[in-house]
Amino acid sequence: MKASQYVARQPDANGFIDYSEVEHRTWQTLIERQLKVIKPSACQDYLDGIDKLALPHDRIPQLPDINRVLQAATGWQVAQVPALIPFQRFFELLANKQFPVATFIRTEADLDYLQEPDIFHEIFGHCPLLTNSWFAEFTHTYGRLGLAASPQERVFLARLYWMTIEFGLVDTPAGRRIYGGGILSSPREAVYCLSDEPEHQPFDPVEAMRTPYRIDILQPLYFVLPDLQRLFALAQQDIMSLVHQAMALGLHAPKFPPKAA
Repeated sequence: MKASQYVARQPDANGFIDYSEVEHRTWQTLIERQLKVIKPSACQDYLDGIDKLALPHDRIPQLPDINRVLQAATGWQVAQVPALIPFQRFFELLANKQFPVATFIRTEADLDYLQEPDIFHEIFGHCPLLTNSWFAEFTHTYGRLGLAASPQERVFLARLYWMTIEFGLVDTPAGRRIYGGGILSSPREAVYCLSDEPEHQPFDPVEAMRTPYRIDILQPLYFVLPDLQRLFALAQQDIMSLVHQAMALGLHAPKFPPKAA
């Protein structure tokens, strides 16, 4: 696992983290810029979650404030973690209805793109939809399955997570919308993903798990749910049998060039 240049901030005994004025300004720049970009293109369930969280613009939110909203809505919490955590810890947290949040914020040099998830990506990108019961149930089921999975099965489950929770799109009565947190926290991807440039495919969990991806490029392919409730329906299926189908069929050829050495 690659080391991060960022170090997570430690809360005091009351769960409070003392961020600097520079860090608060970075948060304000990110949230105000991104809300303008995604308001026309985010799914309504996400926008409803943004309203419920009532995220401040002038300061980085404190995790206990987020926890109060999530606990009341779906029984979830956020958990403070370092920048990068092992698969095992990640699945343990999700299985416990705890979403990992690295408590650092990117520097101005990394304003547009950061490879590792920071507090803006986790809180702004993911927490709003954790107020939605369908999305929360799928994420919880995913964590429980991942915890019991073998290392090889986890690699296929990771692709399912990437193509849904991180980079998923959904069709709605108002048109195609974004629900994936990786898109919602990225100014470039939020515009690009709904353009004619990338490929869009109807969501199929086996196909999603067979599709390679790279984390450092705009995605060449997005899977589109018919509605957000499809994730809840998937949580009721035997997902591990779908994992085994994907493993037996093998990976598709990548739709992107190999990463330069």
